[in-house]
Amino acid sequence: MNTPAHPAAVEAVDLHCHGALGHSFDDADLDGLAAAVAFHRAHGTSTLLLSLVSAPIDRLEERLREIREILPALPGVAGVHLEGPFLADSRRGAHDPRALVAPTAEAVDRLLSAADGILRQVTIAPELPGAMQAIDRLVSAGVTVAVGHTQADHDTAAAAFDRGARLLTHAFNAMPGLGHRAPGPVGAALERDHVVLEVIADGIHVHPVVIRTMFAAAPSRIALVTDAMSATGLGDGPYRLGGLEVEVEDGRPVLAGTDTLAGSTLTMERAIEMATAAGVPLDLARAAATTVPARLLARD
Repeated sequence: MNTPAHPAAVEAVDLHCHGALGHSFDDADLDGLAAAVAFHRAHGTSTLLLSLVSAPIDRLEERLREIREILPALPGVAGVHLEGPFLADSRRGAHDPRALVAPTAEAVDRLLSAADGILRQVTIAPELPGAMQAIDRLVSAGVTVAVGHTQADHDTAAAAFDRGARLLTHAFNAMPGLGHRAPGPVGAALERDHVVLEVIADGIHVHPVVIRTMFAAAPSRIALVTDAMSATGLGDGPYRLGGLEVEVEDGRPVLAGTDTLAGSTLTMERAIEMATAAGVPLDLARAAATTVPARLLARD
């Protein structure tokens, strides 16, 4: 009888990762980036996107140019994911409210120009003024658009997906829930075969019952992600995420003085273990960490 490979043997693709070992992808130098990426590679991830939190457009432009210069020295890094600044203030989570802006044509074009091809994914709240036009522009540039950090109802999210968005950023978190009369963004994503739903399977962000239900509803369209922040691989204590203070206790990061989750301290090998512990078949959990996100990245 063949024994299934340990989850760590799976070469996972992480679409949503912010750092590790005290290094944040928002500001770490080459050595810091390399150390964080190496940590995740040692814990199941073969390919990842460098996720950046919301910041002023000027700073994001600067950071995109910095990363563009050093990206060739970072094997396994497929590009950048901007998780903001085009987010709803009411669902901003651990993003600095001072950095949030509307997705104007100027802002989108400035970021695309600064990235010069390394921008692979952008999270956007589709209810914001100009969001639908921004989705058009990003999709035409070959960027994956993710709906997230949003107060959008089902119809608004559905319009974004029909416009070309094809990912839901950390499903259920920082968005309206799946109500029986108001299915929200999750419902809009589930009913569209081209949309992939991210899940943070750390036992904190999403209940195991919901994880199991999501895989049953869309078995080939769930992507496990870490949303790992700089505390990953280290102990509890004070950290920073963007410009905000974060406290980690028992591996659970929250904005200092609040109960607002600020990413996770998850690795992909652990995400697979947690998904299977929730009752997801191992083959589906492994696909959610490998072929499903890889397929999304491969589409231009």
